[in-house]
Formats: sequence, structure tokens, C-alpha cells
Amino acid sequence: MKIFIHEDFLLQTDAARELYHDHAKKQPIIDYHCHLDPGYIANDHRFDNLGQLWLEGDHYKWRAMRTNGIDEKYCTGKESSDWEKFEKWAETVPYTMRNPLYHWTHLELKSGFGVDKLLNPGTAREIYEQCTGMLRTPEYSARGLMKKFDVRVVCTTDEPADNLEHHLSLKNEGFGIKVLPTWRPDKAMAVENAAVYRAYLEKLSEVSGVRITRFSDLIEALRNRHDFFASVGCRLSDHGIEAFYAEEYTQTAIEQIFDKVYGGRELTREEVLKFKSAMLYEGALMDWEKGWTQQFHYGAIRNNNTRLFNKLGPDTGFDSIGDFTVAKAMSRFFDQLDRDNRLAKTIIYNLNPRDNDMIATMIGNFQDGSVAGKIQFGSGWWFLDQKTGMEAQLNSLSNLGLLSRFVGMLTDSRSFISYPRHEYFRRILCNLIGNDVEQGLLPSSEMAFLGEVVENISYNNAKHFFNF
Repeated sequence: MKIFIHEDFLLQTDAARELYHDHAKKQPIIDYHCHLDPGYIANDHRFDNLGQLWLEGDHYKWRAMRTNGIDEKYCTGKESSDWEKFEKWAETVPYTMRNPLYHWTHLELKSGFGVDKLLNPGTAREIYEQCTGMLRTPEYSARGLMKKFDVRVVCTTDEPADNLEHHLSLKNEGFGIKVLPTWRPDKAMAVENAAVYRAYLEKLSEVSGVRITRFSDLIEALRNRHDFFASVGCRLSDHGIEAFYAEEYTQTAIEQIFDKVYGGRELTREEVLKFKSAMLYEGALMDWEKGWTQQFHYGAIRNNNTRLFNKLGPDTGFDSIGDFTVAKAMSRFFDQLDRDNRLAKTIIYNLNPRDNDMIATMIGNFQDGSVAGKIQFGSGWWFLDQKTGMEAQLNSLSNLGLLSRFVGMLTDSRSFISYPRHEYFRRILCNLIGNDVEQGLLPSSEMAFLGEVVENISYNNAKHFFNF
């Protein structure tokens, strides 16, 4: 029987196979955006079984299982065992064909555990037992998995009030893999609920040592924490936003808006947008001053299902692609910073594929020759983190920018077994370029240079761009 995930998986031409096996495959991994728990790394967490490793916190799988008619108790329920949840996932897998989960699942089994069998109800118990047995060995601890996939740098996603104790522990220990925090100040911008925001300000005030009663105090507290993050090795910020915010405002107006929400009064939509605009700008200045890279993940409509959000909370699989119109605000925001030559290195990630060409042209407006690829079109994110989505992003960037300067792939994952997504991306990249060579769209005489381009996108570009 032919093995599904074989050495030439997704590689359709000789040129693609040469680019992957001779160049992409051997590159280490820089995972510059993920949601791993740094405590798991600091404590070298051991996973009890494959179900725990694979299904804990994985809203991608939960969505598929619900769609397949699986009861919620096998997704997020506490009453079901890890094996029972895994069994229901195995029941679902055959029905995920043409969904990226089918590729991811079998690539993770093959690259992570050497398992060639397809996962289905008939193979579930055997695969579960085999992989669980391997997880009980030191090579398959949290750190072991990172070393197995030759990970060199990981950037987690962290909130300004976080004490970064695990990052500090790893830094002081001298752990060989860099585990760096990423500044994610979304809560400092979330003024839609006055009571929740006031509670957050009190927490931020406590950890920063700044008594926050005015807008200027808030900025001082954030600068204090920004400095602290930098001292622990932070090189990137990240913003999860619906759209870009670039409303006109005065400092007096922002101070009044802050006073209003601080006093417990709800803001109007216009006030919310002005406040978010001010916060996004102030944060961008901090990033520029330190030479950080700022990231913007935009375009999601979150928590669409009120009933299940109230029951299960956020990040449980009830988000979708939004259709926000953002080009003008995005341009205004970047231009506002660039006018004073204070625009930091930037990566933009869209969730709606209709924005691909818009972003690929927008980034060209603010390249200034100071850094190769200073403004980046980020890799396919979330719902676009699949073969079609990645190919579309690569094609837009190729047609309208410089693919060769792209900083490449990331996992954006909470799982320690998601590193094969880098392999998935590299195979897709090599196949795309290799097919162009075979069709005469790129010169076969330049295979050595194309190999260098593949190596750079896979690893070197990110290493130099982020100064790792």
C-alpha cells in the first residue's frame, strides 16, 4: 500500500523535489509567533497521552468535531477522558478530507512519531498507544519536541501585565533554545466594557508601579512594562485587531475619553475608535524607539455564538472571517508614523483573502530601503493557514512585491506538535517555485540561486530581520 505522507509529499516536479530536499528540509525553525505556554517549556512538561497533546485547546479540531456531529463533551468537556476525546477525533478525521486538518494530522503523525498509517476508528487505538508510549520518553517532553524539530527561537504571546517568570527562568538557566516574549497589549486597548477595563488598569498599575488615574499615567505604565519586556529579550509586538484604527483626535479628547471610561461610563463607538487609534499610535512609537517589529493580525469576527461563548468562553472555535474595509485606515496609520520617520519594521496578517493584493501593494508604499523587506505581508493566518491560502498569499506577494525577502512561516499554535506546519509551508513553497521552473517561467539555470531563496525564506530572512 502506498504511504500517504511520503518523502515527496506535495512535491510534483523534479525541481520542487530538489529545492525541498537539498535546501528547505535542512533549515532549522524560527517560530516567531505562537501561543505556547512558556511554563510548559520552563518545567519541561510531559504529556500524558496523544489525546492531551493533540486536543487540549485545539479549537480547529473542536470545530471539525462539532460539524461532524460530535457532542461537546468530547471537545471541551471535563467529564470525558483523553482517550474518549481522541476516539471521537479519530472518528472525525476521515471526514476532514480536503480540510487542512487532514494534511496536518497525518504530517504530524509522520514527522513527529514516524507513523505511516491513516488515522481512523480502525487504527485509533494502535496509534494512540504507540504515540503515548513515545510521549513518556524524555525525547518527547515539551523541550524534547522543540529539539526534535530543530527549533532555534520561539516567540510566545504575552500580556503587558505578565511577570514573564518562565521566560526569566529560561533565560537565567541558559536554555539552548531562545524563548522570547512578545508584547500583546490588546487588553490595554479594550475599552468597550468600562468595568472590565478599570479592573485591568488596576492590575497594570500594580505590576508597573505607576498609579494610573490619567491617560498619561497609562502610557507611562505601558512604557515601564515595555522596557521590562525588552530586558527579557522581547523583539516583537503583536496586535489582534478587527481593523486598523486611524481616527483623527486631539490629546485633550483622548484624556477626556480616558477619564470617562476610568470613571465607569461606557464610551460611544466614536470614542472607542479614537481611543484605539491613540493607543495603536503610542504603541507603534514605543516599538520604533526600541527597533522592534510590530505585527498586526486583523480581520476576525470573534465569539459569534453568544450561547456557546457564555458557556465555554473565548478561543473555543466560534470565530470567523470578517469583511472589514481597512485600506484607507491602514494607509493613514502607517503614513502618520512614516511622516516623522518613526515607522517600525512591520508584519501585516489578513484573515480575509480578498485583501491579499491590497496588502501586497500597501507594503510597497512604505518600504524605504533601510531594511530589506521592512514592511512584510505575513504568512497565511488562521483560516488561511492551508494549502490554497498559503499559495494565494505567496502568489500575491510574488506578483506585487519581493517573495525573496519574505520572513516565512510560523505556527501561530498552542501545540508543541505543530512544528510540521513549517514543513508543510516549505513543501508548498518549493512546489510553487519548482512548478514555475518546470514550466519555463523561471530559469532552470538559476536553481542554485532559487535554492538560496528557499533557504532564506525558510530560515535566514527571519534570523536577520528580527536580529536573532
